[in-house]
Amino acid sequence: MHHALFFHGETLHLMPSGALFWPARKLLTVSDLHLGKSERLARRGGTLLPPYETQATLEKLDRDLEATGAETVICLGDSFDDLAAFDRIEDSARLWLARLMAGRDWTWITGNHDPGPIEIGGTHRAEVHLAPFTFRHIAKPQETAEISGHYHPKARLAGQSKPCFLADRNRLILPAYGVYTGGLRSHDATLTALMDRDALAILTGPRALAIPMPR
Repeated sequence: MHHALFFHGETLHLMPSGALFWPARKLLTVSDLHLGKSERLARRGGTLLPPYETQATLEKLDRDLEATGAETVICLGDSFDDLAAFDRIEDSARLWLARLMAGRDWTWITGNHDPGPIEIGGTHRAEVHLAPFTFRHIAKPQETAEISGHYHPKARLAGQSKPCFLADRNRLILPAYGVYTGGLRSHDATLTALMDRDALAILTGPRALAIPMPR
């Protein structure tokens, strides 16, 4: 079950998967898919991960698109682990992604890992403004009505750490949507400096659960 958040005059659905759905716009937003991470790590001699993360992430995205009926999609950057990862993903994954994009208004926002896979189609932007919101990869401290990603926030509840949304009156930070991604604890100084004292952490999992942001 999603968490309904009233944010700058609009109702947003924070989904247990880590996606955000804006019903009034039929718009789905996801951040930090990091498709191809297992391939990139193997290529650079890092930790070997099971090579299924791209498929698992696309399966999750497919389910959310089907469940919401979204007609517009904004990916908030770091959609691929790097540009070489995009070049090396399997043809089946490329075809799957092309099918998900077909018939939808799809925007790739530039991340710090990837400048946007231009060959794959869609629109490519540094940020997107859809009143009242600005969508970008990395939060800017003085901005308001901002929706971003980048930090992969996590919060701990009952001894278990889970990816989470962070929300206050000014901004909303999405968790990483990719299935093989690390995270930054909500009590990290970078996040506590960005978020108000009364910020919420909305944990992902079987259902979206809102708690006071752990500091």
